[in-house]
Order: sequence, then C-alpha cells, then structure tokens
Amino acid sequence: MTSDGKSQPHDLTALEQAAALRRGELSAVELVEHYLRRIESLDHLLGAFVTLTPDAALAQAAAADRALRDGDERPLLGVPTAIKDLAMTAGVRTTFGSPVYGDYVPDVDDDSARLLRAAGTVSLGKTSTPEFGLPPYTEPAGRPPAVTPWDTGRLAGGSSGGAGAATAGGLVPFAHGTDGGGSIRIPAAACGLVGLKTSRGLVSRGPAGGDPPGMSVSGPLARTVADAAAMLDVLARPVTGEPYVLEARVDGHLAAAGRPPSRLRVGRYAVPPVPGVVVDPACLAAYEKTSAVLAELGHEVVEFDPCIPEDLLPVFEVLWAVLAHGHPVPPEAEPLLAPLTRWWRDRGTAISGPEYMAATQSAIQATRRVVRAQAAVDVVLTPMLAQLPRPVGWFTAGGNPAQDYERQKHFTPFTAIYNLTGQPALSLPVAWGREDGGPELPVSVQLVGGMGDDALLLALGSQLHVAAGWGGRRPPTW
Repeated sequence: MTSDGKSQPHDLTALEQAAALRRGELSAVELVEHYLRRIESLDHLLGAFVTLTPDAALAQAAAADRALRDGDERPLLGVPTAIKDLAMTAGVRTTFGSPVYGDYVPDVDDDSARLLRAAGTVSLGKTSTPEFGLPPYTEPAGRPPAVTPWDTGRLAGGSSGGAGAATAGGLVPFAHGTDGGGSIRIPAAACGLVGLKTSRGLVSRGPAGGDPPGMSVSGPLARTVADAAAMLDVLARPVTGEPYVLEARVDGHLAAAGRPPSRLRVGRYAVPPVPGVVVDPACLAAYEKTSAVLAELGHEVVEFDPCIPEDLLPVFEVLWAVLAHGHPVPPEAEPLLAPLTRWWRDRGTAISGPEYMAATQSAIQATRRVVRAQAAVDVVLTPMLAQLPRPVGWFTAGGNPAQDYERQKHFTPFTAIYNLTGQPALSLPVAWGREDGGPELPVSVQLVGGMGDDALLLALGSQLHVAAGWGGRRPPTW
C-alpha cells in the first residue's frame, strides 16, 4: 500500500502514480509489469489493445527509473499510458484500425506520441480504433470489440474506444485519443471518464496527421480532470509548421484545473441539432442534475439557442465523406475495407471539388454563427449522448451501412458541431442510468467553451466532479 492509502498500483490516478514514483514507493518497471499483467488477464474481455509493446515499455521504464534516481523532475516521468492506433508511432505497427494497414510500421511519430514520450510517460502499446476512425463505436474487423468495463456486452464508443476501455478498465491510468466528430468524448461518456476535445490548434496533429478543415484534434482520456489536465500540459506545445496554431492561454492546465472558476453564465440546450432524435430520459436527467448543481455552485444557468443551422448535418457529411479518403487504399485492397468505410468512400468519390468547396464555406459560415451566439455565455451545457452505451453489434445489425449511420446520428447528435467550430468540449460523467434491467451505466454531460477556453472547461469540470459526487465507484472488471 502506498502513502495514498491505495492497495494496488492501478487504484492510483496518473498523478498519484507520478508522486509515488518520485517518493520511491513504486518503480516504473514495477508499474509497467503490473499493468502488463492486468492487460494479459483482462484485455480479452475489454478489447482495448490492438498492439502491445512490452519490451519497449520495460526498457523505457528502466530508463525512467534511472532518471528518477538522478533527480529528473518531469511531472509524469515513468507513468504508463497508451497511444491510439490512429496516431503513427515510429517502429511500432500502426494499423489505423484497418486490415489494409495490418503490417504498416511508420518511421516517424505523430507529435502527440513524441511529446508524451519526451515527457517520460511509458507507452504500453496501441489502443483499438475502428477503421480510419470513422464510426462512434469500435468493432474493428478481425478483433474483439472495445467494450465498456461497466457492462462488457456494451460498446466503449469510438473512435477512441480502445483508449476508453483501457483507462476505465484500469489497464492504463490515462490514454491518448483523437476526436474528429466526438471520438474522445463518446468513449469517455460510455466508459465514465473525463474526455477533452481540445481547441483546434492547441495540440499538433502533425507531422502527417490532421485534415484540411481542422476537425480532428488530439487530447486526453482520464479518470479524473486533474489527470486529463496533466496530459494536456504535455500535449499543448506549439509545433512549427502546423496549419492551425493556438497558444495556450494559461501557464499550466493542471494548475488552472485546481482553481474554482469565478461565477459563470452557462447557456444550456437539450434539443438535438439532428432532426428526429429523441434523448434518453437518463441523459436528460443527468443534464437537469448538472444544471441544478451549477446553480447551487453560484453559476447563472440560462436557456440558450445555439443557432445551429438546420442544413449543417449535410455539410458535415460532405466533409466526412471526403475525409474517408484520408488514408490511401490501393484498388486491389478495397475489398478488405469494412462496408461502412466503403459506403463513406463511395460518397466521397461522388463529391466534386466545387461541392466540397461549397461545403467548406458553409461550415465556416455556420461556425461564425454558432460562435457569435455563444459569445452571450461563458460555457454551454448539453447532454453528452442521446442514448446510453449501445450493445455490441447494435450499429452494424442488418449489414446496411446507411442504417448504421442513421443509428450513429441518433446516438451522438451533440458532438460533431464542435469539431466544425473548433471549440473545446469536455465530456464529464455526472450520473448513472440503467437500461432493460441491466447494470448501472455512466451518464455524462458535455461542456463547451469558447475557442482556447480549455483551461476554463477543466476548472469547471473539476468543480462539478466534486459537487456532483462522482468518483469512488469501480467497474466490475476492476
């Protein structure tokens, strides 16, 4: 047992592990060995990892132990993590969730992987993702689905589903994710985690990653707001040559997260911007609970019209269909692609250059409208998802990609808009819900800030986490 009173290393948060390492109560090698044993024991249930790198992890851990003995003061030195399989890792297989890239080993790191390694964190491997990160669930071909540890018959979300399952299941203390339409926030909600979609440009997507509209960003998934903030402090470093660069507004996100925010004006809405979507009562109850807690904390909570144009979803679909071509696929390999991937790519192929340009311009116009509307409040509150985590196979049942996508829209109608606008958005677990007599499942809300207000969201999220009484409960697989 450590001085934190935790009996097992995985009971510690990432920051508690870092402190225990500095005190000499744990070694990085011991910590990595502990997590590798847990992965061996539990990952067949969770489907979190697609590639493990035990030898490299143990070598990095040994180097971290030497650096700790020499007085190295990097805050996260020796703490284990994992990298989403959409991010390139030099010398480590990177499949992008596709059999087309089953043997691809890049010779460069994505900047997020490079920065995490430079900070002294130890990657245990690559977490599972769906093909090219396209859907909000993680059921890659030929591999087990990534499931939420709260009910292993239900999906962990996507496309950072493996990262969510690994973190919530205690296979790593925190993990890297990416978010192009909700892909950090959705798994965070399904797994009861904190997940931050960072402001566009705050975290590099280089050297090869990213997309022309800047919808996809990197960010953290963690069990606590403080751990998410600590990872963000590592990732939020300007990188020369990036098309979008946003300097951090604070000296440290972790320090900012520890300071309660001043009184905020919080605008709320729960009407989905996707026609025909019905929000589950459990999701609405969590939204109402959060509104009440915010008011009790002294914040002003007001009804809010986000001014999202009715035609914005078709605009997003045009951009998403073209982005489905972001990973080259030789013609002879096309049959290896999942039906949903082929469906998106076929749609993208049919879109002309002028049509794509028109969609891009419409997205920019909509962004201006939404951001102007939000200037009337400090933070926006929405339900995070419209449904509780879905059963394994629910999206793909019937084998019709168009029907699959319809189910996706009804599951997560509140996320993609903020990838278009580039604003930061935080998925925060606040309550519990139950479906069909099954086990209790985490339910989250979404907090959205102005561009660059990542630290404000973390500060408010930290305050809410405590006030809402979240924490202490562990999933059955723990």
